[in-house]
Amino acid sequence: MTSKAVTWIAVIAASAALVTPHVFAVDKKPGASVGVAPETVADYLRAVIMAHRHFYTIHIANRLRQERIVDVSENWKTTRSLPLPVQLVQETSEIAELTGPNVRYRLISRSPINKANAAATEFERRGLKEVQARPTRPYSSTVEGSAEQVFEAVYADIAVTAACVECHNAHPSSPKKDFKVGDVMGGLVISFPVRQP
Repeated sequence: MTSKAVTWIAVIAASAALVTPHVFAVDKKPGASVGVAPETVADYLRAVIMAHRHFYTIHIANRLRQERIVDVSENWKTTRSLPLPVQLVQETSEIAELTGPNVRYRLISRSPINKANAAATEFERRGLKEVQARPTRPYSSTVEGSAEQVFEAVYADIAVTAACVECHNAHPSSPKKDFKVGDVMGGLVISFPVRQP
């Protein structure tokens, strides 16, 4: 992997890590006048996460692969290649979790290549169904966690490039082989604690 590719990956990961510790939400109940609505915080987080992922996909991974500088592989840790866009999201989420505010995000799918990317909860399964039907509307809820309330949202994950579609359709482990650019391929799940005022 070239130093330029490593630099871009570091910039994206650092940006995600720097943004997330300063984001929190206060649940706005009727009569409460303090805080940012969790839905708004989730929208902000989604915008940053997806901007980084789209930039990485289009301007780093696809470009370096097309110019035969470095390949993109699901085995990137052992093959001296770049991570897949889904792995970039996973890795930056792990870095964000280390910063302390307990912000989590991941990509899930009803047709995952990697079974670890399947919906893990009833909320995620319902969310995938809802964003498949209405891709412009996130599905969200506040739930009681073990120690605090947690806001969760699922946003539609849309195929943005032909490379995404080609990879998914050609992968031997892919249960779906007919994705097109613009299709909902799955969902982005975002969760974070909600502080009560």
